[in-house]
Amino acid sequence: MFDLFVAVLAAGIQSASGGSVSTGSVTVAPVEVPSQPTEMALVAEPQVPSGQFTTAVEVKPILGMTKGNWISVREFDGQDLLYVTHLWAWRCGLLEMKLGINGATPEVWPLPECHLDQGAPNGITDADGLPYRSFELGSVNRIEVHITYDDLTKEQVIFNRMGQPQN
Repeated sequence: MFDLFVAVLAAGIQSASGGSVSTGSVTVAPVEVPSQPTEMALVAEPQVPSGQFTTAVEVKPILGMTKGNWISVREFDGQDLLYVTHLWAWRCGLLEMKLGINGATPEVWPLPECHLDQGAPNGITDADGLPYRSFELGSVNRIEVHITYDDLTKEQVIFNRMGQPQN
């Protein structure tokens, strides 16, 4: 068993050179490992309006008309707080939300689950956590937001510190 561990470890180290590794009874060929992590495949959800605003067909028009509310930056207690409350409030029609701060590559900000067993599936509960992150005071100047709706369409908006869309 130890020989197998050593062989797998050595194969990982030598895979860049393309050679195989042998430790006597076990030979391990190198395995191609992607240099960039691959994104998880997203799958479109059925677009049947429910009247509860849980699909892209229902929330896309609302989010399209309220882009100026997607994010908010608030100075509080010596910090910048970047809020995504509005996007959380319509999250049931979204699959993914990414944000990039000040030109950084947008990263996934997890969305709480929809509460389909409740009367208000998009409601934010204590168990969902808080819809903001804190940053150094005065540091948030540009916010790039990428959302993927549950029908797999995407939208991207860049905001200034005041929450005004720039594109």
